[in-house]
Amino acid sequence: MSQRALALAVLCAVSLMVVLDGSIVAVALPAIQNDLGFTPSTLAWVVNAYLIAFAGLLLLSGRLGDLIGRKRVFLAGLGLFTLASLLCGIAQDQAQLIGFRFLQGAGGALASAVVLGMITTLYPEPRARAKAIGVYSFTQAAGSSIGLIAGGTLTQLLDWHWTFFVNLPIGAIALALAVRLLADDRGPGLRDGTDVTGAGLVTGGLMLLIYTIVKAEEYTWADVRTLGLLAVSLLLLAGFVLRQAKARRPLLPLRIFRLRAVSGANTVMVLMVAGLFGFQFITALYLQRVLRLDALSTGFAFLPAPLSIAVMSLVFAERLNHRFGARTVLAGGLSLVALALGFLATVQADGDYATDVLPALVLMGIGFGAAMPALMGQAMSDVSPADAGVASGLINTTQQIGAAIGTAVLATTAASRTGSLLAEGAAMPEALASGYRAAYALSAGLLALAVFAATLLLRARKVQGAIVA
Repeated sequence: MSQRALALAVLCAVSLMVVLDGSIVAVALPAIQNDLGFTPSTLAWVVNAYLIAFAGLLLLSGRLGDLIGRKRVFLAGLGLFTLASLLCGIAQDQAQLIGFRFLQGAGGALASAVVLGMITTLYPEPRARAKAIGVYSFTQAAGSSIGLIAGGTLTQLLDWHWTFFVNLPIGAIALALAVRLLADDRGPGLRDGTDVTGAGLVTGGLMLLIYTIVKAEEYTWADVRTLGLLAVSLLLLAGFVLRQAKARRPLLPLRIFRLRAVSGANTVMVLMVAGLFGFQFITALYLQRVLRLDALSTGFAFLPAPLSIAVMSLVFAERLNHRFGARTVLAGGLSLVALALGFLATVQADGDYATDVLPALVLMGIGFGAAMPALMGQAMSDVSPADAGVASGLINTTQQIGAAIGTAVLATTAASRTGSLLAEGAAMPEALASGYRAAYALSAGLLALAVFAATLLLRARKVQGAIVA
């Protein structure tokens, strides 16, 4: 294997590890909840702390790579991610775990924001580059399913701490190889300016917004504390927008939103991912808390969805886009996902995996596998080469923001409904199932909005070669 191929393997392995960590914890959540005493709504912060740091720092991390060198940023991110994994594994209380998960998300953002740019530098030849990006995309697609299975296996055979400790040997080996294999690069330096203020505003605003959503279950939406937190978070986000309009080198140039395809695709992305990522969180809890599956069985129970996604996105999506057009394929795929979530909104306390969950997972995989390549193609279709990097960073950031918001909203919805029924004297299994039904119904509504947004905001046209894992 050539040095270039080894370098690609290192980059893809680290990318896989970062993606994997977003889902590996999902199966371990009940064990973490039992051990550290999380409430149902605060448990979402084990996921959200990682996602908010990751989403909030992606754009800044990519910009830092341009300024001080991508290898430096990658190594710093990988080192921080590995150290934070150790700290998460030895966390003794809720605050420690949430704080260390935030650090882990920050490290993941630093490392993953520059990977695609490093791959394109490694492979300047078009055909070789296409193959390399294909390998990278495959690791991205495989990460979620591998994480669920690995999380279930480690939690079942060892304990939840090992869902974090597993990153230590991978991170250490990757760090040693990256130092040797990755080419040194030098940017113009920080003198060209980087929008630290903007990054602080958007990260703080998003964190406070998600915190507000989670705390609304405790305070209620009409409470002055909820309204106050919401107002402050919106002010921070408004400040970010104003900062981007005035900054000499903005983190996110606002001109890109004038492109209809970019603004439309990002709107669809946040709605789609909000419904789908929260679904993963809720389904893991339903399988374990209601159907009484163990952690290992829960991990494997998710497998039909990523398998369906892989078949659809890698085999059929390009031909469907070419024949029917990206907007039609996107709307059709999202409609299938909405139907699958509507099906899950009927789950019962005495449900069965084979009849009540499996069909929805397969249908969801087919729909998502068709929708995602079409959506990514739309997101980049009108972008000039000069703005390709920021457009790519934007769609990935939007994806992570949608995941964090969806997890928080759906967890709060499920916890609120369950708490109300328990207060009325309902049995725990039925109260939990009712809470999950409410969350699934909300997810289906978000996907229906995504279908509407895709139809209204995106132009009808064909997108060729839009296969993106």
